Amino acid sequence: MFHREGQKIIIITFFLVVALILAAQFYVELEWLRLGIQIGGLVLLILVLQFFRNPKRPVTPNFDEILAPVDGKVVVIEEVDEPEYFKGKRKQVSIFMSPVNVHVTRYAASGTVTYSQYHPGKYLVAWHPKSSTENERTTVVLHTPKFGEIGYRQIAGALARRIVNYAEEGEQVTQGQDAGFIKFGSRVDLLLPLDCDITVKLNQKVVGAKTCIASLRKQDD
Repeated sequence: MFHREGQKIIIITFFLVVALILAAQFYVELEWLRLGIQIGGLVLLILVLQFFRNPKRPVTPNFDEILAPVDGKVVVIEEVDEPEYFKGKRKQVSIFMSPVNVHVTRYAASGTVTYSQYHPGKYLVAWHPKSSTENERTTVVLHTPKFGEIGYRQIAGALARRIVNYAEEGEQVTQGQDAGFIKFGSRVDLLLPLDCDITVKLNQKVVGAKTCIASLRKQDD
């Protein structure tokens, strides 16, 4: 299954590759060069198909957990000052996506979208400390039943030149539901309450809509 954001690119790439293979077959006399062109075309098509894959991940919503919004590796776990919406301290968990990861963004929790804003910006490499505030990005905030308000940012990187965000203010969303797409690698920051427990570690690989990122802090008896 492929994501809808890739349909046009997949179709264009398919026809270009077919044309390239046929052109090489009829107009390139050197066998090694002809095979190289044809194999290169097929590899390109496979890479595009791989990039836009959209595996089904059924989720039974759990109000006590925040799930990973994307596939990737945890590169930041820290307390930060968030000036855009929360205007105070939050726990930030950042997930870096390489070009080989699934790039679908999924809602980390069920709730109501209270804020959704696009910001134009730079294209610093995604692991740069200033990418969260200076790169092209979208900021989305959800009001959840048990965690209160949580936020996430889709951040463009050096290769990612298009962020797709489906969140609309006032919309009711479900944990695991498709929330958008980032083309060609970048990162997502989760902005969580200080009183939640982070359940992942630095450099841990996470799976969107499957890996628990944070849970409610257990109350002492």
